[in-house]
This record gives sequence, C-alpha cells and structure tokens, in this order.
Amino acid sequence: MDNEELTLFRDMTRRALEQEIAPHFEEWEAQHMVPRELWNTLGASGLLCPDMPEEYGAAGTTPQVTFAIIEEMSRLGFGGVATGYGIHSNIVAPYINHFGTEEQKQHWLTKMVSGEAVGALAMTEPGAGSDVQGIRTNAVKDGDDWILNGSKIFITNGYHADVVIVAAITDPGKGAKGTSLFLVDTSLPGFEKGKKLEKIGQHTSDTAELFFQDVRLSGSALLGELNKGFVIMMEELPRERLGIAAQAISAAEGALDITVDYVLERKAFGQKIASFQNTRFQLAEVKTEIAINRAFYEKCADAYAEGKLSAEEAAMLKYASTEMQCKTIDQCLQLFGGYGYTAEYPISRFYTDARIQRIYGGTSEIMRELVARSILGR
Repeated sequence: MDNEELTLFRDMTRRALEQEIAPHFEEWEAQHMVPRELWNTLGASGLLCPDMPEEYGAAGTTPQVTFAIIEEMSRLGFGGVATGYGIHSNIVAPYINHFGTEEQKQHWLTKMVSGEAVGALAMTEPGAGSDVQGIRTNAVKDGDDWILNGSKIFITNGYHADVVIVAAITDPGKGAKGTSLFLVDTSLPGFEKGKKLEKIGQHTSDTAELFFQDVRLSGSALLGELNKGFVIMMEELPRERLGIAAQAISAAEGALDITVDYVLERKAFGQKIASFQNTRFQLAEVKTEIAINRAFYEKCADAYAEGKLSAEEAAMLKYASTEMQCKTIDQCLQLFGGYGYTAEYPISRFYTDARIQRIYGGTSEIMRELVARSILGR
C-alpha cells in the first residue's frame, strides 16, 4: 500500500470510528468496557487483523495498516479501545500466524478476523510482571494432554476473550528456558474470569484477572515449540513495542489538536490564551517533541517491514515515545487550567490513558536497561 492509498485508508478508518465508536464512547467509558458487539462490527468493517493472510479471511495487507488503525483510534482519544485492538490484532494474531499450526490458524485466525473470537495475551502474574522468569502458572503433561494451573493479572481483553495465549512453565528446572505458550479456549472447564479491574485510565479496555484450575488442554493447544515460549515472546516484542509507540505518538498529536483549539478560543486577562508567550513556547516544544518521535517511529516501522528492527531500537522507541507522550500531554493539560482536571474535558482522559504506556509492554526502567546492555553489556 503506497502513501496515497494509506491516506485514503486512514480517512475511511477515521470515519468508521467516528460513526461506530464516538457516539457511544462516554457510555462505554462509564461501563469500563466496550460491548462485545463492537468486535463483530470492527470485523465486518474489515478493520480486525488486516495484515493477516487472505486465506483466513483477512485483507492480507502489511503491518503498516494495522499500525495506522491503532494511530487513528489513539488520535481520536479512544485510548482503551486502541489498547484492546492492539492486543487482538497486533499481538495475538501475529503470534498465531507466525508460530501456529495450520489447524490453529484455520480455527482461530478466521474467527479473530471476523470478530467472532477476541484474543488476549496472558503473561503477567501477581508475582511476575517485567520478571517473566517469575512465572508460576504451570502445565503438566498428562498423556497427550496438558493440565494447566495458575493465575494471571492485568490481562487486556480478559473479560471478552475467547482465546488466550497463556505463558506457562512446562519444565520447572529451566526457568525462562522451560516456558511454553498455549492457546486456551476460554469455554473450557476450569477457566474462570475474575472481576474487571478498576483502573485510573483506559476504561474502555476491559482488564481482568484470569484463573486456571486443572484446565485440560489437548496437545494441539501448544503454540510453537515446547519450552520455546520465552524465545517466541522475545521475537514478537519489537512489533508489540511499535504498536505502543504508535499509540503514544498519535495520542500526543490528538492532545495537541484539542489543546490548540482550546487556547484559540479561551480568553484570560482580556486576550486569547494563544497570544501568551508561555502558551506559544509550550506548544512549540510539544510539536517538536512529537515530530522527533514520529520520525524515529517511522524509521523503526520501515526497519520492521524489512525484518531489520532490533530489540534495542524497539526498546529505545518504546521508552522515548511513551515518556514523550506523558510529558507533552501534561503540558497540554496545564494550558486548560482547572478545566483540564475535569472529566468533562477530553484532555483529562488523554492524560489518564497515557500513564500506563510507560508500564505495560516493558517498563521505562526495563527499556533503559535493555538499551544500556546494547552499549555496555550485561
């Protein structure tokens, strides 16, 4: 897809989002989740998993198109929707496409493309966040089957999920090298969803605890090779972090747009706020920071398309873009004064939605360590 086609696609996506999401967004925010039907609507519109192969019902485009959809959602201020969409289309689907068997692809990808099935990724546990080696969820071999036990927390799409990629220990003596991934059908006996977690932001992204009590999985539920789960996760992280950067930069752009509109209208001391030097300098700084990060993001996206994006570059991008997002949106909110701190003004949601971006997908501290290792070694 060339630039002109991508621009047209963005326009089409924006119109679809304004029609299908915008009128209901406040209601969904209050309910702390989107309705299940939204996934079917997005599937019918061709917006789910667009870069998956055509044989599974997708458009067979490039990851660039998936990133573009994430960007448009984020720019419009639909942060929670963008996160849920990213997990489904930018993480779970590529995992299955890259490492799944043909049977797994036929069964799950076709349903994820249509919206019949919602995907989630379950790695984090109460005692294992950034430290993947702290995972306690385990799968024990029982004949040709596996018996899965454990729990996961902070799982995006956890409440609506029909299929969950679960990281579990399959060889207790090997730590990360004994971790495997499983495709878990949430209709199986022994699987339970806990309560939706109340978060300070991204309310439309349903986030849940998941519990597995003697869940019997067939041997065909194993995703990829046995004990290669950690390797698979590391291979897929650059794409995940690209998606988070797409959210960060586009959300910052959206926040800037509504801030410009506000300062051009709002008056103080008899003149528009836009005329004050502080306002002008603050917004000049915000625009510059966004432009620098977008240039790096596009460089990394091109590198990913060519199969050349390194883990270090992805870490730098994730770190830089999410830190920038939080900083620049804070600067924008400040220009709204007290109104910016009220839920009535969308800038407040841009602000609260942004904070988690520096945590999930690898914290800023972990990103700095990864970059430092590329310079200095371990």
